[in-house]
Amino acid sequence: MTHRGSRVLHVGALSRVEGEGALHLRIDDGAVTAAQLRIYEPPRFFEAFLRGRRHTEPPDITSRVCGICPVAYQMSACRAVEDACGATIDGQLTALRRLLYCGEWIESQTLHIHLLHAPDFLGHDSAIDLARTHRAEVERGLRLKQAGNAIMELLGGRAIHPVNVRVGGFHRAPTRAELRPLAERLRRARDDAEETVRWVAGFDFPDAECDADFLALAEPGTYAIDGGTPAVLPYGDGRERRAFPVRDFSGHVVEEQVPYSTALQARLDGRRHLTGSLARYAISGHLLPPAVREAARAAGLDGVCRNPFRSIVVRAVEVLYAVEEALRLIDAYEPPPRPAMEVTPRAGTGHGATEAPRGTLYHRYVLDAEGLVTDARLVPPTSQNQGAIEEDLRRIVQDRLARGDATDAELTRLCERAIRNHDPCISCSAHFLDLTVERT
Repeated sequence: MTHRGSRVLHVGALSRVEGEGALHLRIDDGAVTAAQLRIYEPPRFFEAFLRGRRHTEPPDITSRVCGICPVAYQMSACRAVEDACGATIDGQLTALRRLLYCGEWIESQTLHIHLLHAPDFLGHDSAIDLARTHRAEVERGLRLKQAGNAIMELLGGRAIHPVNVRVGGFHRAPTRAELRPLAERLRRARDDAEETVRWVAGFDFPDAECDADFLALAEPGTYAIDGGTPAVLPYGDGRERRAFPVRDFSGHVVEEQVPYSTALQARLDGRRHLTGSLARYAISGHLLPPAVREAARAAGLDGVCRNPFRSIVVRAVEVLYAVEEALRLIDAYEPPPRPAMEVTPRAGTGHGATEAPRGTLYHRYVLDAEGLVTDARLVPPTSQNQGAIEEDLRRIVQDRLARGDATDAELTRLCERAIRNHDPCISCSAHFLDLTVERT
């Protein structure tokens, strides 16, 4: 280490992430003493303006939290409201919901892989620049994204902020004939997904390890997407995997305000944790279909992967799985007798969680006897992952400095890569700090 004294690295705006954020890094005598991911988007008060709304409204309102993952918010909202009302949705309606969610996984994960993340590994500043040297790969990614969008358009009514989802099911269910062209498109998309796994597996991955606990939903017999029970895979030896009911989520995942960010941060039982692709694969990877597991093994994934830079490979495997799962659901589909079940409002508290592409998304709603929302709580993946991201930044920069001095520009590029590993959806910061006003 040739540089002594203090250095402050401030990145005023992060590129190729969804939303607006900045990074503040402090180095004192060669030691990283502060790594702060600062989210400075203005508050949007989603939880506040859900209060007083009818129980049928949260799916449409919360889908506006994120234009990339609206289905995740709709499905978590539906689950929480239905739980509060004591309604159980099953059969082909749940299959259609899972199919819609597969569409979101395909389009969202593919967008991150090709447009946001791959440029980092191939020495480009943007997907447009990447297309000059890897045109075929970028076009393949766009085809995959279009296949996911096609699912969302058919089942959701449109690809962004779907309008066909409702509490209890859908406003309209598709016919088998309408799904047939979709299946043909997905069979072609399967080839593109397999090629994408092979492509990203060949990238050069820096050595790194995330030392946070993993949190993801788990569902018996399947790779959890649209529901399940929160499961925890602790980091380190001597601590066993555990699970807890969705209704206890707020007791385990506790959010707190940090002074440098408008978004809350969350900890799992007082520890840093990570949710998302790495956590899902570690907890449920053994439940992937044999062909997908083989593709993962061929891509170098065997068991638990804790290298955040290799998360792009796990995302590609999840895209392949979502395509395979969508084809399975379409093949087994029989139109339900009605597009939605009636959900009668009642007083109660409901909890719902699903696996957004970026990780576990939790909703809680309190309803009164008329079905009006009196309280709402949304816990997005980014607030849960922020602590783990900051620790990744501190460790990665510290390791880089241990190998010799680095310029601010080099550290900035390294930090931005580390942040994009996790694909933080900064706009998902749906709530804000408490405001205290003192007057004299």
